Amino acid sequence: MSTPLPPISPEPINGPLLQRLLGPSPQVILELGANHGMHTGLLTRTFPTARVHAFEPDPRAAEAFRNQITDRRVTLHELAIGATNGKAEFHVSSGLPPDADAHLKAEYPKGWDQSGSLRTPKTHKEKWPWCKFQRTIRVDVRTLDTWTGKHEPGPIDFIWADTQGAEADLVAGGRQTLARTRYFYTECFDDELYEGAPTLTALLAMIPEFAIVKRYESDVLLRNTALTAG
Repeated sequence: MSTPLPPISPEPINGPLLQRLLGPSPQVILELGANHGMHTGLLTRTFPTARVHAFEPDPRAAEAFRNQITDRRVTLHELAIGATNGKAEFHVSSGLPPDADAHLKAEYPKGWDQSGSLRTPKTHKEKWPWCKFQRTIRVDVRTLDTWTGKHEPGPIDFIWADTQGAEADLVAGGRQTLARTRYFYTECFDDELYEGAPTLTALLAMIPEFAIVKRYESDVLLRNTALTAG
């Protein structure tokens, strides 16, 4: 019998929570799907000792990231993390919400770039009809294990993942890396927004060594029980 899921937490993920979990001086953080660097700043401010490796395959978002994140402890890798190595079709998101104000339009001058994915959009198009997927581009893809095997960052303190439905691909290509990762935060929906996107229950079955720290409406914070105390 599967363990019941905990209730959704009203407390958003934030610096103090991560400090309590990771301690004062984590060394290596991976951010998969960094977009413009909205969360990269939180990570660098919270952990002044950490080296952050950020991954972003969408050229529009990568350009915005480079303009906004200048901390030398951060390295941007313009590729997607997936289940295989090589090139793959990336579904590019575009459009803007109908009520977008001037600030949002200025932030996304080339269209909405937060929802692109290696996975084909499914119910996402019904839930947010203003978000369009009108083209694909070829992007570089590496498995997480291939990347860490080449760059040898050592033990991973924290992975922040926003892979837009490609969570199963991340896990499939990253089991060795996840085994030496202390905490793992990832987007996860019960609705199949993208084809093949796993539910939280399915995701937990893929990585049984991880347990829930906090469950959010569309994300989950996990700890590696083999590396951390409960």
